[in-house]
Amino acid sequence: MSISDEKYVSITTFRKSGVAVPSPVWIAPLGGVTAGFTTGADSGKVKRLRNNPKVTLQACSMRGVIAAGSPIVEATAEIATDARYDSVHAAIRKKYGLMVAVMGIGTKFMTLIGRKPDNCAIIITLPDA
Repeated sequence: MSISDEKYVSITTFRKSGVAVPSPVWIAPLGGVTAGFTTGADSGKVKRLRNNPKVTLQACSMRGVIAAGSPIVEATAEIATDARYDSVHAAIRKKYGLMVAVMGIGTKFMTLIGRKPDNCAIIITLPDA
């Protein structure tokens, strides 16, 4: 089972100081040795990835509690704001279905009040299996 098959994954990004910052995310396989997720373009994860593309991934709960005995996967991440965003978002929609639709209600509300969210995709290159 690949890390991208997990329901929730803790992605750890690193500050300039080297301090690790874990965040739970949804993740979907994109084919080959890549996986991805979407996030706000102004999120801390994105800011940290601009400085350091190295990440670690580990299976976790919705709240970020690491699953006992889950291996740490070292990978690299890339920020994508181009057409690849749509393919990552489609993969997340396919994997998480109704949950994505429910989360989309908040996005639609923000758009209605004039605060269109600026999102991007994070594409992760996993080690060869």
